[in-house]
Amino acid sequence: MSLATVHTRAKLGIEAPLVCVEVHLSNGLPAFHIVGLPETAVKESKDRVRSAIINAHFEFPARRITINLAPAELPKEGTRFDLAIAIGILAASGQVPMDLLEQHEFIGELALSGELRPVEALMPSAMACANDDRALIISVDNASEAALVGQLTVLPATHLLQVSAHMHGREPLKPWQPSPNKLSTSAPQLNEVIGQEHAKRALEIAASGGHHLLLFGPPGTGKTMLASRLPSLLPALDNAEALEVAAIHSVASKTDRAAHSLQRPFRAPHHSASATAIVGGGSTPKPGEISLAHCGVLFLDELPEFQRQVLEMLREPLESGEIIISRVAAQTRYPARFQLVAAMNPCPCGYLGSQRCTCTPDQIGRYRAKLSGPLMDRIDLQVQVGAIENQQLLDRPAQQKGESNKIIQQRIHRARNIQIARQGKINSALNSQQLHQLCPLNKAQRQLMDQAINRFALSTRSFYRLLKVARTIADLAGLEQPDIPEYQEALSFRSTVHANTK
Repeated sequence: MSLATVHTRAKLGIEAPLVCVEVHLSNGLPAFHIVGLPETAVKESKDRVRSAIINAHFEFPARRITINLAPAELPKEGTRFDLAIAIGILAASGQVPMDLLEQHEFIGELALSGELRPVEALMPSAMACANDDRALIISVDNASEAALVGQLTVLPATHLLQVSAHMHGREPLKPWQPSPNKLSTSAPQLNEVIGQEHAKRALEIAASGGHHLLLFGPPGTGKTMLASRLPSLLPALDNAEALEVAAIHSVASKTDRAAHSLQRPFRAPHHSASATAIVGGGSTPKPGEISLAHCGVLFLDELPEFQRQVLEMLREPLESGEIIISRVAAQTRYPARFQLVAAMNPCPCGYLGSQRCTCTPDQIGRYRAKLSGPLMDRIDLQVQVGAIENQQLLDRPAQQKGESNKIIQQRIHRARNIQIARQGKINSALNSQQLHQLCPLNKAQRQLMDQAINRFALSTRSFYRLLKVARTIADLAGLEQPDIPEYQEALSFRSTVHANTK
C-alpha cells in the first residue's frame, strides 16, 4: 500500500482554497476512482492522466488507485487538478520522489501526450500559494499571469517529463521572471472637452475624494467625453490593488485587460446589459461589471435606459463595496469597490427646455422615475451639463485651452495624500462619526446647512455625502477645515434630476 499527498488549489470565486490530492495505491483489481465531489471535467481526468503518464514513458500502476480530493465537501470543477493527480500517482508508485512535494503546488491540465496546458482563474491560486510559501508549478502559458504575485516562485513547464526531471533534481525548472508593471501614457486629456468648467471641476473633486458622479444634460454636450477622462486623472493602482484587479479579471476569464497594467479599470456596459452581466452571477457564478470595475470606474451612459431592477441592484454594492451571490450550494463574494459615473439626458428626446423638445410631462416623469430616491441619494455629485456656447465652439480649434491632465493630477495627488495621512482612507469611505470630527459645524455653517436640508430635501445619507464633498473641496484647497464657501460649492453640485420638469 502506497500513499502520496500533493497540494493544489480549487477555483471558488476569488478565493482559492487548498486542495490535497491524496493518492492511494492498494492491491486488488486495477481500478481508478476519484472521490471528493468531482464534477464531470474532473472525473474525465482519469483518461487524460492515464494517457499522459503512458505517453511520457512512465509506468501506469496496474493496481487499485483511489484519488481523494480533500476537503471532500468542497465542489471540484475544471481540468486544473490533472497535473497534481498525475504527480501523485507517480509519487505513490515510486517513479517520482516525495521529498519535494510539500514545497510545491501543482496546477495544470494535461494533454494526452503529457504536454502541460494552461487553466483559467489562476491568479487567486497564485496569491494563496504565495501566502503559504510554496513554489507553483504551472504551464508556461500561465507563467506571466502568476508571476504578477511578487513573492511567489513560479516554475513553468511544458511537459510532464519536465516536472518529473525537476522533482528528481536532474533539471530544475527555472523561475519565471515577471515583466515590470506599466502605465499607459496615451491618456485622453481633459482640456480636449470644450467648455463645461463646472463639470470639469466636479470631475476633479470626484477623482480627489472617490465620489460618485452623475452628469445630465442635452445630447452632444460632452458628458461621455468627461466621464471617459476620469480614469486618467485617478492615481495609478498600487501593487495590492493591481493584484486584486488581476485576480477578478482572471476569474472572469477576461483577456481584454493588459496583464501588467497599473491603469485603473474603466467599464462601460451597454444599457441593454442584464442584471447578471452587471452584478455577476450565472449557474456558475462569475464576476459582473461592478466587480470588473473594482478599484476603477463604472460608467453607465444613458442611465434611465437601464432596466430599473438592474439599477436598484447597485444600491447595496455602492455602500458595501462588495457583492455576495448566493446559490443553493454556496455563497460567492466578489469585491465591487468601484466609482460610479453616470450620464443621462433630461428627457427622452434630450432637449428639455428648448423648442425641439417633443416630450410630454408624463413621458418625462416615466423617464426619470427609473431613478429611485435611494439610488440618487448614493450619488454625491449631480451636475447639470449645459449646451456649449457658440463662441466657445467656434474659437476652440484655434487654440487648446484649459489645464493639462498633469497639472490636475498633481492637485488630486496632493488632496489624496492629505486624506490618507489624516484618516488612512479617502473621503468617500468616511463614516458619519468620522465626518462629525472632521467637519465640525459652527453657528453660521449650521444655519446654512439647515436651509440646504429644507431646500434640497436632503436625506440623512445625502447630508453626510454633502459633508464628504465639502471635505474634499477643502483638501483640494489645502484648508484645515471646510468653511461656508466649501459647503456652498458642495451644494452647487446637488442639482436634482427630478427638479426641472416641462
